[in-house]
Amino acid sequence: MLILVVNAGSSSLKYQLINMEDESVLAKGNCDRIGIDGHVSHKTADGRTVDADCNFPTHTEAFEKLVEVLTTGDAAVIKSMDEISAVGHRIVQGAEVFDKPCLVTPEVIDKIDELRELAPVHNHAHALALRACTAVIPKTTPQVVVFDTAFHQTMPPKAYMFALPYEDYEKYHVRKYGFHGTSHRFVSAALAEAMGKDIKDLKIISCHLGNGSSITAVKGGKCIDTSMGFTPLDGILMGTRCGAVDPSAVTFVADKHHFTPDEMSQYMNKKSGFLGVSGISSDNRDITAAAEKGDKRAILASEMLAYEIQRYIGAYTAAMNGVDAVLFTGGIGENSWEVRERVCTDMEYFGIKIDKELNKATRGKLMKISTADSKTEVWIVPTNEELLIARDTLALISK
Repeated sequence: MLILVVNAGSSSLKYQLINMEDESVLAKGNCDRIGIDGHVSHKTADGRTVDADCNFPTHTEAFEKLVEVLTTGDAAVIKSMDEISAVGHRIVQGAEVFDKPCLVTPEVIDKIDELRELAPVHNHAHALALRACTAVIPKTTPQVVVFDTAFHQTMPPKAYMFALPYEDYEKYHVRKYGFHGTSHRFVSAALAEAMGKDIKDLKIISCHLGNGSSITAVKGGKCIDTSMGFTPLDGILMGTRCGAVDPSAVTFVADKHHFTPDEMSQYMNKKSGFLGVSGISSDNRDITAAAEKGDKRAILASEMLAYEIQRYIGAYTAAMNGVDAVLFTGGIGENSWEVRERVCTDMEYFGIKIDKELNKATRGKLMKISTADSKTEVWIVPTNEELLIARDTLALISK
């Protein structure tokens, strides 16, 4: 059985074709620069590639190209789209409307589009992609949507409510939603399996670290709190996002720069974080390299990241009344031994001790990096959101 997994952005269409018999990826690629000029990059499991400029006025043309590269030419992996059993879509914001995967209908697409005010960069693009996919694939092929926010719907009100007037929640749905939920769900389950324990018996702190980062407290397999809030801007500092900031600092800076609300949002989302603090780059690899050369602002950015993660580990240990394991995932979490070491330094009170040599030698693979006498286990757990979306899609259509 073949499942096509799609992750649509405002100007991109990433995809993977997965064979669910052995969960292998047959092909993957990206149709990007939609609405600008267009480019497709496509690669098969055996190394065949397509790399070409295209014309993508809308997501429909991008989907047509996706079908073309999968089914025709030297890098084809199937003969027709009839061979695909279903399409699974990643959706960023499901709000309180969607707490689990569901089959795509015109009504579901309309509701996802209606939620675009809560995720303006993502949800409208998802709706466009869903409509484009519906127009291109066979009518008999089911589609499933999987929501990043769904995993966080188990948070209690005391964790997701803001202390604004309650009417703002009732009228405008202002609350913490959390993001990266598909990743946190995948890695926490994978960790429980690796530890040989039932996830219902575990208290896990999941650190998804990348250009966008979030920390989640997972108790008994359910999210009880997470660092991202109403939008993905909240929490720890990230590539270009500032993370949590005193709201009065936001209004003060906006006044000094004479920013409109939209301009201030762009300032915090696109010009802050690693980039804003270091003045060098939004990429952690560049920050680490500059810090090693003694750049003070790069060192500061690195120290801020580790410190903020440590604070969340402390807070979530308190929230769960203990912690059994801390895991690192995402581009930074899986590959930066420096970040992991900084986070796990001076954390003995929480029972966290890592094997520094093993940590330094490990990149991008499932591995326990804590010492034998560490009360709290520390792991690297590679994430695979696309595979979990494919599994969710298969489970739903199998019903």
